[in-house]
Amino acid sequence: MSDFEVQVPTAFDPFADANAEDAGAGAGTKEYVHIRVQQRNGRKSLTTVQGLKKEYSYTKILKDLKKEFCCNGTVVQDSELGQVIQLQGDQRKNVSTFLVQAGLVKKDNIKIHGF
Repeated sequence: MSDFEVQVPTAFDPFADANAEDAGAGAGTKEYVHIRVQQRNGRKSLTTVQGLKKEYSYTKILKDLKKEFCCNGTVVQDSELGQVIQLQGDQRKNVSTFLVQAGLVKKDNIKIHGF
């Protein structure tokens, strides 16, 4: 009879690990670059890029993006989001590959939103 061990059931919290990870991520350990598309009127759309590091020159990045994709764009100052790059057309995949190839952002840190 001494060969058997008695196991007492305990309370199991399935979200304990998730809560611990959220607490660590709240310190800003992983910064994402968000690339979104917004529908304008008809077939027209607008691509926005936000979350780039503040030390980058947004105007130089915009100039290279405009030249690479043959589209127009601008840098907008938002009160909540900071500086946001806006490009004409649906340029989500193009922008994500450009940022990775230029070495500005790692592919894991890019979130593509829309449609």
